[in-house]
Amino acid sequence: MLLRMNKALNDRRKGLKREEGFTLIELLVVVIIIGILAAIAIPIYINVQNSATDSSVKSDLANAKIAVVAWFTDNPSTAPTLSTASLGAYGYTEGDGLNGAMAFKGTAPATPGAAFCIDATSNTTNKFHVTDSEGVASGACP
Repeated sequence: MLLRMNKALNDRRKGLKREEGFTLIELLVVVIIIGILAAIAIPIYINVQNSATDSSVKSDLANAKIAVVAWFTDNPSTAPTLSTASLGAYGYTEGDGLNGAMAFKGTAPATPGAAFCIDATSNTTNKFHVTDSEGVASGACP
């Protein structure tokens, strides 16, 4: 019985072709497909990173506006210095997206509601601003 099973296995092994590994063409096709997928994915990833950086700066501007209004409430006669040290007590924290510092344009309000504008540039070189009466918008202060 055992000899008969051995003979059947040997006959089956003789009928099978032995293929080992991949051909050079198959490997080349796989490398080309991976290259095409990378060429599509990398620019999309870079755009997502730039968008996240711009969103960080917009968020910083919105937080700076709230902190400046709070500053003017406590210090009605002086214009604030836009820094984490001076506005940190009013909830302002600076994110990683800024290219340089924010710039405050305006003076301390003599009356409530006096105009001010804060502008900032992101690491992607896009400029954004926020005014006392409007939300965050693209471009430098008007």
